[in-house]
Amino acid sequence: MQQAPLPRVRVPIVGPDFGFEIGVTLELSENVTGASPRQATKVTLARDSARLRLRFECGDAHPWATITRRDGPLYQEEVVEVFLDPFGDLECYFEIEVNPLNAVLDLMLRRVKRGWRKEFSWNCESLETSTSIAEPCWIADLAIPFAALVPTPPGAGSVWRANFLRIDRPPGSPRELSAWSPTMEKTFHVPSRFGFLEF
Repeated sequence: MQQAPLPRVRVPIVGPDFGFEIGVTLELSENVTGASPRQATKVTLARDSARLRLRFECGDAHPWATITRRDGPLYQEEVVEVFLDPFGDLECYFEIEVNPLNAVLDLMLRRVKRGWRKEFSWNCESLETSTSIAEPCWIADLAIPFAALVPTPPGAGSVWRANFLRIDRPPGSPRELSAWSPTMEKTFHVPSRFGFLEF
């Protein structure tokens, strides 16, 4: 299967009290085929001086989750995910997940000889999240502080690698994986398929 070109997006700069209508909006595709998913997901992003701001709008006839504890296995249910590699070397990246109940899982992944080491001890300090459910959709907002990821905020011309993702588990149907940059595999953890965020 031929892989699609890696996507690029320029992240707009906004004030701290912006509305998401002035961010840039991306559409997620089915992760294995690149086709349109059964239930659509839009991601709107922007940045202010201190944070990367994201909104996931998830079309969902039956949004659900049961896990409420921090760093629980949110990926076993319905969830949205953000992968960020500020250094672009694809050797280490941050993962942040939020489920419909506003539970958070955050970790760092480092490449090792046998694959990837997951460091659950990492916490995204001062991360802000909120969720709302209004069928047929659910919404997750994230404000990710640059200071939790890098020593200084990205300057003009900086480029990060990233992917934006969703696991959808409709009742009575197979799970569906959606991604901004589809990996064309049954996993999201393919850093070579991360897209590009231009600041």
